[in-house]
Amino acid sequence: MRRAETIASAANPLVKDVRRAIARGSLTGHGLAVAESFHLLEEALRSECEVSCILAAESARSAAEGYGRRMAGTRVAVLPDALFQGLSATETSQGVMALVRPPVWTLEQLLGARPLVVILDGLQDPGNAGSIVRAAEAFGATGVLFPKGSVSPYNPKTLRASAGSLFRLPFLESVDPATARAALRERGVALYAAVPGRTGDADGLPAPADFSGGCGLIIGNEAHGVSAEWRGAAQDVSIPTAGVESLNAAVAAGILLYEARRQRVPPAMSKP
Repeated sequence: MRRAETIASAANPLVKDVRRAIARGSLTGHGLAVAESFHLLEEALRSECEVSCILAAESARSAAEGYGRRMAGTRVAVLPDALFQGLSATETSQGVMALVRPPVWTLEQLLGARPLVVILDGLQDPGNAGSIVRAAEAFGATGVLFPKGSVSPYNPKTLRASAGSLFRLPFLESVDPATARAALRERGVALYAAVPGRTGDADGLPAPADFSGGCGLIIGNEAHGVSAEWRGAAQDVSIPTAGVESLNAAVAAGILLYEARRQRVPPAMSKP
């Protein structure tokens, strides 16, 4: 393994690059995602992503050096606890950050043979976005679109909330919304816009949604919902509720994704 190096200055170029990426919620200047926690480090390795560097607090030195022994050639940098804590994006840091080379995906990989795509239309909360990506992987979605105006998938809080799913589930960021709609329309993807309240027939039940074919689930901005442009290209779909009009974006996405999986995966054959 490469010998762990010690960085004591906040002016160190690596520290400045990581701090800038965390503050902006973006990749580092070298195109690396900041993945904080031992869990995300393990998920990056399990997903066969390149881990370029491990930054660790002095109190976590032995654990970081253990990872360095597992990954020949990976840089390990140890910072004083106070310097690391000032860099960290979490209040209760575990004392480790991995700089991960994220996968690069294409629209074809997102769509697959029978697309189930989640479109985050102006979603701003990184925790919501990461939780939705996690649910999307869990329920068999083929990918996630982050159109322009949405939170970055590389925001460290988005990565943390995804619990590693962003290392595996295809996604595209900063896609022009009009271009995305045209591409989805060209491929015959039926769009469904998640809206609050009850829509549908005279009994107040939501109109039935057929998620069994190629489809895209649009989750809108936390405050304003799905934009008029996306809603105009989609069929409204809502979740029946009792006592409340709307649900948290991540909760609503999870329910819709579960229903999509239920429709798309045949129930197991009953044993005789």
